[in-house]
Amino acid sequence: MSNSKSQLDAQFSGTKSVADALKFDEGALESWMKANVDGYAGPLEVSQFRGGQSNPTYKLTTPARQYVLRRKPPGVLLPSAHAVEREFTVMKALGEAGFPAPVMFGLCEDPEVIGTAFYVMEFVEGRIFWDAYLPGMEPSERRALYDASNAALAHLHSIDVEKAGLTDYGKPGNYFERQIGRWTKQYKAAETRAIPAMDRLIEWLPANAPEQERTSVVHGDYRLDNMIFHPTEPRVIAVLDWELSTLGDPLADFTYQLMQWRTPKEIRSGFLGVDLKSLGIPTEEEYVAAYCERTGRSGIPKLDFYIAYNIFRLAGIAQGVYARALQGNASNERAKELGALVEPMAEYAWTIAEKA
Repeated sequence: MSNSKSQLDAQFSGTKSVADALKFDEGALESWMKANVDGYAGPLEVSQFRGGQSNPTYKLTTPARQYVLRRKPPGVLLPSAHAVEREFTVMKALGEAGFPAPVMFGLCEDPEVIGTAFYVMEFVEGRIFWDAYLPGMEPSERRALYDASNAALAHLHSIDVEKAGLTDYGKPGNYFERQIGRWTKQYKAAETRAIPAMDRLIEWLPANAPEQERTSVVHGDYRLDNMIFHPTEPRVIAVLDWELSTLGDPLADFTYQLMQWRTPKEIRSGFLGVDLKSLGIPTEEEYVAAYCERTGRSGIPKLDFYIAYNIFRLAGIAQGVYARALQGNASNERAKELGALVEPMAEYAWTIAEKA
């Protein structure tokens, strides 16, 4: 396999020095680690991961082992956003249920320690692919990695919520009604200018939502760069970034990833208009069929609604990241660039909604 990396991989992989706006008292963290993390022994070295838009994430290195710290960003935050406490809860429960989630070492909800709530988990050694096109790989390798991604999501959606102790992780039923309401509020709270297509979607989506047939844990941001793959095998060994997870409709979760097949490259590194067979990446039809087979479905009716909903939701997320960037506390320099994508995403979602 080639080791060539894309510009995305080079931009987001690895660590860097902690940005000034995201520094904290490392001595206070070390004291907390000594008191709360079994087997911890310093000295401690802190660096910041390059990737990620929302919750700042740090690599903690000691002579014996490495950890990952994930925290809420500093500054004024949108209501219910950046819920690291929920991330900790769901990853701990899913890991104990046999799903590939990192081992969780501790949660600190006291903002006095490093300025915001945070948790510490294991550092999982493996591969993260920031470029959905998987440059430098053979077609068979790409196909196997996407199939592993499909299998991991089907596994998540098959986990018994009650047995995993997650019945109170979200509200049952009315998932789309609640989510559309939530993202409408989040978008309006972060709105920096009027976008007519977003307003049309806000009116259309609740009136056209399908009935929820199943309830599962939904990841909420399931995409290739939120997975760690085995160093050499096409196998997901950890799924990361559970900030948007809740109980909900698994089809909403699956079709969020499926957006990749419906969007152009400039919006979300999308596959629209690309010869996927030559790359070895499954077509939309193949990816849907594999998921349906794994989850015992005969197909996905109202697929256009799900895609329009998810692009609307992504536009709402992008607007929130952009608003934080204007305040100066987003965790990634590219956050401001997302602001320019909100309107084209909304307009594209509306064209899909009109067809539906």
